[in-house]
Amino acid sequence: MSGHNRWSTIKHKKAAADAKKSKSWTKLIKEITVAARSGGGDATGNPRLRSAIDKGRAANVPTDTIDRAIKKGTGELGADSVEELIYQAYGPGGVAIVIEIATDNRNRTASELRKLLERQNAKIDPSGSVLHKFKKRGQIIFDGEKVTEDAVTEIALEAGADDVRAEGDTIVVLTEPGACHGIKEIFEKKGLTPLEAEVGMLPELTVEISERDAEQIGKLVSALEEHDDVMNVYTNHEEAAP
Repeated sequence: MSGHNRWSTIKHKKAAADAKKSKSWTKLIKEITVAARSGGGDATGNPRLRSAIDKGRAANVPTDTIDRAIKKGTGELGADSVEELIYQAYGPGGVAIVIEIATDNRNRTASELRKLLERQNAKIDPSGSVLHKFKKRGQIIFDGEKVTEDAVTEIALEAGADDVRAEGDTIVVLTEPGACHGIKEIFEKKGLTPLEAEVGMLPELTVEISERDAEQIGKLVSALEEHDDVMNVYTNHEEAAP
Protein backbone atom coordinates (compact mmCIF):
# COMPACT_ATOMS: atom_id res chain seq x y z
CA MET A 1 0.00 0.00 0.00
CA SER A 2 2.69 2.42 -1.04
CA GLY A 3 1.52 5.96 -0.50
CA HIS A 4 -1.26 4.58 1.68
CA ASN A 5 -3.98 6.03 -0.50
CA ARG A 6 -6.69 3.63 -1.58
CA TRP A 7 -6.79 4.98 -5.15
CA SER A 8 -3.19 5.57 -6.15
CA THR A 9 -2.00 2.26 -4.73
CA ILE A 10 -4.41 -0.14 -6.39
CA LYS A 11 -2.29 -0.74 -9.46
CA HIS A 12 0.94 -1.24 -7.52
CA LYS A 13 -0.66 -3.47 -4.91
CA LYS A 14 -2.23 -5.68 -7.55
CA ALA A 15 0.94 -5.90 -9.61
CA ALA A 16 2.73 -7.36 -6.61
CA ALA A 17 -0.13 -9.59 -5.52
CA ASP A 18 -1.07 -10.88 -8.96
CA ALA A 19 2.33 -12.49 -9.44
CA LYS A 20 1.65 -14.66 -6.41
CA LYS A 21 -1.99 -15.27 -7.18
CA SER A 22 -1.35 -16.36 -10.75
CA LYS A 23 0.99 -19.11 -9.52
CA SER A 24 -1.93 -20.75 -7.74
CA TRP A 25 -5.34 -20.83 -9.38
CA THR A 26 -7.06 -21.76 -6.12
CA LYS A 27 -8.58 -18.36 -5.45
CA LEU A 28 -9.60 -17.74 -9.04
CA ILE A 29 -11.38 -21.08 -9.27
CA LYS A 30 -13.10 -20.47 -5.94
CA GLU A 31 -14.32 -17.07 -7.09
CA ILE A 32 -15.74 -18.58 -10.29
CA THR A 33 -17.49 -21.29 -8.27
CA VAL A 34 -19.05 -18.97 -5.70
CA ALA A 35 -20.03 -16.45 -8.40
CA ALA A 36 -21.84 -19.18 -10.33
CA ARG A 37 -23.55 -20.38 -7.17
CA SER A 38 -24.73 -16.91 -6.15
CA GLY A 39 -25.82 -15.64 -9.57
CA GLY A 40 -26.16 -18.63 -11.89
CA GLY A 41 -23.88 -20.18 -14.51
CA ASP A 42 -24.81 -17.84 -17.39
CA ALA A 43 -22.03 -15.26 -17.54
CA THR A 44 -24.06 -12.90 -19.74
CA GLY A 45 -26.53 -12.37 -16.91
CA ASN A 46 -24.07 -12.65 -14.02
CA PRO A 47 -21.56 -9.74 -13.95
CA ARG A 48 -19.67 -11.23 -11.03
CA LEU A 49 -19.16 -14.47 -12.93
CA ARG A 50 -18.06 -12.59 -16.03
CA SER A 51 -15.46 -10.72 -14.00
CA ALA A 52 -14.24 -13.95 -12.35
CA ILE A 53 -13.95 -15.70 -15.72
CA ASP A 54 -12.00 -12.74 -17.15
CA LYS A 55 -9.54 -12.94 -14.25
CA GLY A 56 -9.21 -16.70 -14.72
CA ARG A 57 -8.47 -16.35 -18.41
CA ALA A 58 -5.96 -13.56 -17.74
CA ALA A 59 -4.13 -15.96 -15.40
CA ASN A 60 -4.23 -18.72 -18.03
CA VAL A 61 -6.63 -20.97 -16.15
CA PRO A 62 -7.67 -23.65 -18.70
CA THR A 63 -11.15 -23.35 -20.18
CA ASP A 64 -12.17 -26.82 -18.99
CA THR A 65 -11.11 -25.91 -15.44
CA ILE A 66 -13.24 -22.76 -15.62
CA ASP A 67 -16.18 -24.80 -16.93
CA ARG A 68 -15.84 -27.33 -14.09
CA ALA A 69 -15.75 -24.52 -11.54
CA ILE A 70 -18.97 -23.07 -12.97
CA LYS A 71 -20.69 -26.46 -12.94
CA LYS A 72 -19.54 -27.05 -9.38
CA GLY A 73 -21.09 -23.74 -8.40
CA THR A 74 -24.40 -24.47 -10.11
CA GLY A 75 -24.55 -27.97 -8.58
CA GLU A 76 -24.13 -29.87 -11.85
CA LEU A 77 -21.05 -31.63 -10.46
CA GLY A 78 -22.44 -32.22 -6.97
CA ALA A 79 -22.91 -30.01 -3.94
CA ASP A 80 -20.52 -27.11 -3.49
CA SER A 81 -18.99 -27.16 0.00
CA VAL A 82 -17.37 -23.72 -0.25
CA GLU A 83 -19.13 -20.99 1.73
CA GLU A 84 -18.61 -17.24 1.65
CA LEU A 85 -17.93 -15.35 4.86
CA ILE A 86 -17.05 -11.77 5.79
CA TYR A 87 -14.76 -11.06 8.72
CA GLN A 88 -14.67 -7.60 10.24
CA ALA A 89 -11.65 -6.44 12.21
CA TYR A 90 -9.86 -3.42 13.63
CA GLY A 91 -6.13 -2.99 13.19
CA PRO A 92 -3.44 -0.62 14.48
CA GLY A 93 -4.50 3.02 14.54
CA GLY A 94 -8.18 2.03 14.62
CA VAL A 95 -8.13 0.99 10.95
CA ALA A 96 -11.29 -0.84 9.88
CA ILE A 97 -10.65 -4.04 7.89
CA VAL A 98 -13.09 -6.11 5.83
CA ILE A 99 -11.93 -9.62 4.89
CA GLU A 100 -13.92 -11.57 2.30
CA ILE A 101 -13.44 -15.33 2.55
CA ALA A 102 -14.39 -18.46 0.63
CA THR A 103 -13.72 -21.64 2.61
CA ASP A 104 -14.69 -25.29 2.87
CA ASN A 105 -13.69 -25.41 6.53
CA ARG A 106 -15.01 -22.49 8.54
CA ASN A 107 -13.38 -23.48 11.84
CA ARG A 108 -9.91 -23.99 10.37
CA THR A 109 -10.04 -20.67 8.51
CA ALA A 110 -11.31 -18.79 11.57
CA SER A 111 -8.47 -20.12 13.70
CA GLU A 112 -5.81 -19.26 11.12
CA LEU A 113 -7.12 -15.75 10.53
CA ARG A 114 -7.32 -14.95 14.23
CA LYS A 115 -3.65 -15.85 14.55
CA LEU A 116 -2.72 -13.69 11.55
CA LEU A 117 -4.62 -10.73 13.01
CA GLU A 118 -3.14 -11.14 16.49
CA ARG A 119 0.42 -11.15 15.12
CA GLN A 120 -0.11 -7.65 13.71
CA ASN A 121 -1.97 -6.21 16.70
CA ALA A 122 -5.42 -6.53 15.10
CA LYS A 123 -8.56 -8.28 16.29
CA ILE A 124 -11.97 -9.42 15.11
CA ASP A 125 -14.78 -6.89 15.62
CA PRO A 126 -17.71 -8.77 17.22
CA SER A 127 -20.02 -5.73 17.03
CA GLY A 128 -20.28 -5.75 13.23
CA SER A 129 -19.62 -2.00 13.05
CA VAL A 130 -16.86 -2.23 10.42
CA LEU A 131 -19.14 -2.94 7.45
CA HIS A 132 -21.04 0.30 8.08
CA LYS A 133 -17.86 2.20 7.19
CA PHE A 134 -17.76 0.77 3.65
CA LYS A 135 -19.98 0.76 0.58
CA LYS A 136 -19.99 -1.72 -2.29
CA ARG A 137 -18.96 0.05 -5.51
CA GLY A 138 -17.78 -0.85 -8.97
CA GLN A 139 -14.37 0.57 -9.81
CA ILE A 140 -12.72 0.69 -13.22
CA ILE A 141 -9.04 1.59 -12.97
CA PHE A 142 -6.95 3.17 -15.72
CA ASP A 143 -3.25 3.90 -16.03
CA GLY A 144 -3.01 7.68 -15.86
CA GLU A 145 0.15 7.60 -17.97
CA LYS A 146 -1.69 6.02 -20.90
CA VAL A 147 -5.04 7.81 -20.84
CA THR A 148 -6.10 11.34 -19.90
CA GLU A 149 -8.59 12.21 -17.20
CA ASP A 150 -10.60 14.22 -19.74
CA ALA A 151 -10.92 11.24 -22.10
CA VAL A 152 -12.00 8.94 -19.27
CA THR A 153 -14.45 11.50 -17.86
CA GLU A 154 -16.12 12.09 -21.22
CA ILE A 155 -16.87 8.38 -21.70
CA ALA A 156 -17.76 7.89 -18.02
CA LEU A 157 -20.44 10.60 -18.20
CA GLU A 158 -21.81 9.16 -21.41
CA ALA A 159 -21.89 5.65 -19.92
CA GLY A 160 -23.65 6.67 -16.71
CA ALA A 161 -20.81 6.21 -14.24
CA ASP A 162 -21.09 7.79 -10.78
CA ASP A 163 -17.75 9.57 -10.48
CA VAL A 164 -14.19 9.85 -11.82
CA ARG A 165 -11.24 10.38 -9.51
CA ALA A 166 -7.62 10.99 -10.49
CA GLU A 167 -5.22 9.91 -7.77
CA GLY A 168 -1.50 9.65 -8.30
CA ASP A 169 -0.84 7.72 -11.50
CA THR A 170 -4.27 6.08 -11.70
CA ILE A 171 -7.71 7.24 -12.80
CA VAL A 172 -10.62 5.49 -11.12
CA VAL A 173 -14.17 5.40 -12.44
CA LEU A 174 -16.80 4.63 -9.80
CA THR A 175 -20.05 2.86 -10.73
CA GLU A 176 -23.01 1.12 -9.19
CA PRO A 177 -22.06 -2.54 -8.59
CA GLY A 178 -24.40 -3.93 -11.24
CA ALA A 179 -23.25 -1.45 -13.88
CA CYS A 180 -19.50 -2.02 -13.58
CA HIS A 181 -19.06 -4.67 -16.27
CA GLY A 182 -21.31 -2.93 -18.79
CA ILE A 183 -19.49 0.39 -18.37
CA LYS A 184 -16.13 -1.39 -18.68
CA GLU A 185 -17.29 -2.80 -22.04
CA ILE A 186 -18.27 0.70 -23.21
CA PHE A 187 -14.74 1.94 -22.42
CA GLU A 188 -13.22 -0.99 -24.31
CA LYS A 189 -15.40 -0.34 -27.37
CA LYS A 190 -14.14 3.26 -27.30
CA GLY A 191 -10.54 2.03 -27.28
CA LEU A 192 -9.76 2.59 -23.57
CA THR A 193 -8.74 -0.64 -21.86
CA PRO A 194 -8.65 -0.51 -18.04
CA LEU A 195 -5.99 -2.07 -15.84
CA GLU A 196 -8.71 -3.61 -13.69
CA ALA A 197 -12.46 -3.60 -13.26
CA GLU A 198 -14.11 -5.09 -10.22
CA VAL A 199 -16.75 -4.63 -7.56
CA GLY A 200 -15.38 -4.08 -4.08
CA MET A 201 -15.94 -2.49 -0.70
CA LEU A 202 -14.76 1.12 -0.61
CA PRO A 203 -14.48 3.18 2.58
CA GLU A 204 -16.92 6.03 3.02
CA LEU A 205 -14.28 7.91 5.02
CA THR A 206 -10.60 7.22 5.56
CA VAL A 207 -8.62 7.51 8.80
CA GLU A 208 -5.12 8.95 8.96
CA ILE A 209 -2.56 6.80 10.72
CA SER A 210 1.14 7.02 11.52
CA GLU A 211 3.85 5.63 9.27
CA ARG A 212 4.55 2.92 11.84
CA ASP A 213 0.91 1.79 11.97
CA ALA A 214 0.71 1.94 8.18
CA GLU A 215 3.70 -0.37 7.92
CA GLN A 216 2.05 -2.84 10.27
CA ILE A 217 -1.23 -2.65 8.34
CA GLY A 218 0.68 -3.29 5.11
CA LYS A 219 2.25 -6.43 6.57
CA LEU A 220 -1.14 -7.63 7.81
CA VAL A 221 -2.85 -7.08 4.46
CA SER A 222 -0.05 -8.93 2.64
CA ALA A 223 -0.27 -11.87 5.05
CA LEU A 224 -4.06 -12.03 4.70
CA GLU A 225 -3.92 -11.88 0.90
CA GLU A 226 -1.49 -14.80 0.81
CA HIS A 227 -4.00 -17.02 2.64
CA ASP A 228 -5.75 -19.36 0.19
CA ASP A 229 -9.20 -18.73 1.68
CA VAL A 230 -8.99 -14.92 1.62
CA MET A 231 -10.51 -13.49 -1.55
CA ASN A 232 -10.31 -9.75 -0.84
CA VAL A 233 -9.09 -7.40 1.89
CA TYR A 234 -10.29 -3.79 2.26
CA THR A 235 -9.12 -1.12 4.70
CA ASN A 236 -10.03 2.52 5.36
CA HIS A 237 -6.57 3.84 6.22
CA GLU A 238 -4.50 6.65 4.80
CA GLU A 239 -1.06 7.54 6.08
CA ALA A 240 -0.75 10.99 7.56
CA ALA A 241 1.27 13.48 5.55
CA PRO A 242 4.84 13.95 6.87
